[in-house]
Amino acid sequence: MSRKRVAILISGSGSNMAALADDMLADPRHPAEPVLVLSNRPGAGGLEKAAARGIATAVVDHRPFGEDRRAFEEALDAALAPHAPDILCLAGFMRILTPWFITRWEGRVLNIHPSLLPKYRGLHTHARAIAAGDREAGCTVHEVTAALDDGPILGQARVPILAGDTPETLAARVLTMEHRLYPAVLRRFAVGDRRPVVMSWPPKENGDA
Repeated sequence: MSRKRVAILISGSGSNMAALADDMLADPRHPAEPVLVLSNRPGAGGLEKAAARGIATAVVDHRPFGEDRRAFEEALDAALAPHAPDILCLAGFMRILTPWFITRWEGRVLNIHPSLLPKYRGLHTHARAIAAGDREAGCTVHEVTAALDDGPILGQARVPILAGDTPETLAARVLTMEHRLYPAVLRRFAVGDRRPVVMSWPPKENGDA
């Protein structure tokens, strides 16, 4: 069976991109392979990480397009096309995609979000969880739909919120699980398995609960 071609979209340091790429590159039997890392920010640190791993990179800077989101997404689509990806993984890609783009790539776009969806869509998720007095937080990998941070849940990892936690300490704990959850979900998704992956703290070597 041929491997699924994966493009990873980033805006920053690319830590989740690196986790995804390393999992694919380390295993010749992996059902997917990274073919492109694309950023909307020219200086994104993840671009250098991708190049060091031998992965093609591209940049489509959103700023020249101003408020014309459709034009930006058409340029994004054009940059993706030569690499013929089967799956798009959003990994810290800080642009809200329009229905036009999502419809074009329907059923093929994954995203990781730092909360236990449907709780805390949007930003500042860790601060909101602490302020609400929650006992646990976590992260979710979901299929991208037109609604913000919505779509079928493909995996979740839970971590405890500890006494004295700040948004920063909680974010670090959640990030550890993000780096395990996203690769595990992609492995399943690439072979057509949409059963949700479930993980909990502390991290386990086999990942699945």
